[in-house]
Amino acid sequence: MQVDKTTLQDISIFHHEEELSVFHYLNFTQTNGGREYLRVVLGTPHDTLAAIKDAQQTIRHLCQVADRWPVTITNGTIMVIERYFETAINPHAPNPNIISALVYKLLNGPDYSIARYSVEHFVSFVKGLQEIVVLLQESSISKQLQKWRDRIEMLLKKPVLQDMQQLEKGHKLTPAEALSMDYFIRYHFRHEALELIDIFSRIDAYLGLAIAHNKYHFCFPNIEESEVPFISAEGLYHPLLTTPVSYDVTLNRKENFLFLTGANMAGKSTFIKAVGLNVYLAHLGMSVPSKSMQLSVFDGLLSNIQVADNIIKGESYFFNEVQRIKGTIEKISDGKKWLILIDELFKGTNVQDAMKCSTVVIEGLRKMSNVLFILSTHLYEIGEPLKQYNNIQFRFFETSIADDQLVFSYQLKEGISNDRLGYLILRKEGVVGMLDRL
Repeated sequence: MQVDKTTLQDISIFHHEEELSVFHYLNFTQTNGGREYLRVVLGTPHDTLAAIKDAQQTIRHLCQVADRWPVTITNGTIMVIERYFETAINPHAPNPNIISALVYKLLNGPDYSIARYSVEHFVSFVKGLQEIVVLLQESSISKQLQKWRDRIEMLLKKPVLQDMQQLEKGHKLTPAEALSMDYFIRYHFRHEALELIDIFSRIDAYLGLAIAHNKYHFCFPNIEESEVPFISAEGLYHPLLTTPVSYDVTLNRKENFLFLTGANMAGKSTFIKAVGLNVYLAHLGMSVPSKSMQLSVFDGLLSNIQVADNIIKGESYFFNEVQRIKGTIEKISDGKKWLILIDELFKGTNVQDAMKCSTVVIEGLRKMSNVLFILSTHLYEIGEPLKQYNNIQFRFFETSIADDQLVFSYQLKEGISNDRLGYLILRKEGVVGMLDRL
């Protein structure tokens, strides 16, 4: 699925303040390598249904074994092994005997300590990998997990590694054992060891997503191939909110354009981002924050939510809005299936100009039957003329006033909002009073 950096930021997959990102929310990896590979996973949605289904199967299986995952492999263990290959020590014999090993230990104390300490961590790593192979023995695992499992199993067949697996828990390596294993790992297994770390990091990334699924009780969406795009979700919500409100959403070829209105702070942006995020996570093969969800495979997802001016280039906010819309139209004119998210179109110009521009854009976009649109606007007046088009559905977030206080229900309702609350907010926050006293 095509997606650009702007869209990834708009739906908060990544954020310059990491704590505000979906990446941070889903990051339950155990190692630095797993964490970095999770960035790759979250930034690379799949293009085919087969790849999505396989990723789903990977996460589903890891959900089942997460509580039995080996504790012998820690981030510290991985770091020790990686540093081990970067640290030079004085050479020793490939197969030292008791005497030569003791002599090396006596004459090269610090080097021997490094070798022994690193080998002990490597033994723990190998034993943990063997436990993972056992956990992934089921025939129903995904192709990706099977590929990783088979590769681990093949690399662990080396006689020296087989001997490591047979060591009893708590066994203290003799100097001869430690140096013999050190020589093999350092000079004959370096490349394979780093490959095993890479495989473990990749599994760790998906294990983190499985742990997130178990913790947050997400659901796996039913995603399918379809000639036309569609979304049908029940209880969809935005996971980054402390107390999220859920929505029911349906978009299809018959009603492919959702015209969304409501007052500022009523929930329009959150709703748009929630839909985009759910669709995006589904294309990763990840479970989604919804009670249930069915959707088609999309070819692309684009957003127009956070547009900024460019002082250096001398470009206004409105100009960049126009350029973003222009770029969107150029991309989605390829006949493929897209989901387009537009929040508060044309904020950068006067009301009359914005109304005319918005109407022209909406009337043009709604003719694209192979694309789904969600568009929010504060220009409620343009809604009525658009009711002549059967493929546009109208939804709004209601705002009420109780005891001179704004009350946001965050409930999605059918129709067009006519709330005009700007002055009330200005007065409520004391700005009107301050101006009167000037």
